[in-house]
Amino acid sequence: MGSTPAIAEDLRARIIAAPEVILDDPDVMRALVAANEKTLGANIVDLRGIAMERLEARLDRLEDTHRSVIAAAYDNLSGTNLIHRAVLRLLDPLDFESFLANLPEDVAAVLRVDCVKLVLESAREAESAALGRLGAVVHVAPPGFVDRLTGGMQGGNAARPVTLRQGVPGSEAIYGPRAADLRSEALLRLDLGKGRLPGMLALGSEDPHQFAPGQGTDLLAFFAGVFERAMRRWLG
Repeated sequence: MGSTPAIAEDLRARIIAAPEVILDDPDVMRALVAANEKTLGANIVDLRGIAMERLEARLDRLEDTHRSVIAAAYDNLSGTNLIHRAVLRLLDPLDFESFLANLPEDVAAVLRVDCVKLVLESAREAESAALGRLGAVVHVAPPGFVDRLTGGMQGGNAARPVTLRQGVPGSEAIYGPRAADLRSEALLRLDLGKGRLPGMLALGSEDPHQFAPGQGTDLLAFFAGVFERAMRRWLG
């Protein structure tokens, strides 16, 4: 009496012809291992099954890590492209007035922030009045203002080129009425050259997660470096 085949002949032939299809399917392999364990009985430990489960767990972790690395690389590339476009916007204006007017418009749009302010320190009343006439984008502050906000010259600490904060406590002096709507900010310290007080570019966002202390600052530091060099050119 002939035995009935366990599987159809055409399916059997396809498996024999391409066994890697079975090996590459984790659900099928899991079912095969489970069926094998049943034939072994409850008192038999299948070391191959245990090893396979561990390998599957490691593979899952590796796939999660791979996805995270790909996502981080994509975010970094996207951020790099964004900063490059913002730098090109800085180089477009042909005069200082256009350079300043460009900040709250094109530059802010490219950087995806809701408010841009240029902070310039001044110790002389006449100079402060002249700076104040440069436009709403400029905030004139007394000496030491930038250091207080960025942590420079406090307890012997070196000034940080970029400070990221969630929340904008006490920033009404910089952003004015817009401060009430802002939830995170990036403060970019500017070296305006020998003999000049420091400056600062403040980027405010209504998104509380756009800037946070744990984020990388290399791209913003690069943007600040380009910006301060452009400022030195205009200041002469």
